[in-house]
Amino acid sequence: MIELKSPAEIQRMQVTGRFVAEVLAEVGRLADVGVNLLDLEHHVRGMIKRRGAESCYWDYAPSFGKGPFRNVICLSVNDAVLHGLPHDYTLRDGDILSADLAVSIDGWVADSARTVIVGTPAEEDLRIIRATEEALAAAIEKARPGNRLGDLSAAIGAVAQDYGYPVNTEFGGHGVGRTMHEEPHVSNQGRAGRGLVLRPGLTLALEPWFARTTDRIVYDPDGWTIRSADGSRTAHSEHTVAVTEDAPLVLTRLPDSHP
Repeated sequence: MIELKSPAEIQRMQVTGRFVAEVLAEVGRLADVGVNLLDLEHHVRGMIKRRGAESCYWDYAPSFGKGPFRNVICLSVNDAVLHGLPHDYTLRDGDILSADLAVSIDGWVADSARTVIVGTPAEEDLRIIRATEEALAAAIEKARPGNRLGDLSAAIGAVAQDYGYPVNTEFGGHGVGRTMHEEPHVSNQGRAGRGLVLRPGLTLALEPWFARTTDRIVYDPDGWTIRSADGSRTAHSEHTVAVTEDAPLVLTRLPDSHP
């Protein structure tokens, strides 16, 4: 079932979204050579507790995971791209770190992800991050009344094709609002003009993610962390977006920030 949100409910989601954006910005600032992933995890735990928010990840137990997730943020490094389980790993110069966070405040959820480079950036890593950001921006632009869900998916896939990156369709975007995962699913590849007609009040987490040279994935023994099957590096960008009568409204973007 797809629930359309009222303007007042979207405003409440935006409160959550701005907090999520603040936390991810903080993680980006802290991610440096010599920093341990577990230190980032505990720092985020403290931010969530002080805000009176609730983690959507803690005790999350979907069909694809291995037992309940007992962390509050996903931290994925290099060839890891989704659901990275924070563990005892110290960041090194040149690492790619993708951070994904979903929390609830007063019953309303927002979900976002960003990828940063630790220390010295390599051009090919900057390129794949840029591709996910451009794909996200292209999908957001299509999030307007009267367009169809396939328009968003096609926009993401077109950017991936332009950059020469393959697209995995097992995991993609999704509805979000009262819970972290709602209908509909938003594939990162699709056909324009197909699928659900977008209406004001629809709230979606759009999340293009690419691996450099494969569309296949593998799981770590922890049962959560998803990596590119060939070990190639990855990137992931995500925003929670509301379809409104006017322009798309990005709920997880800090004022005056881009993308």
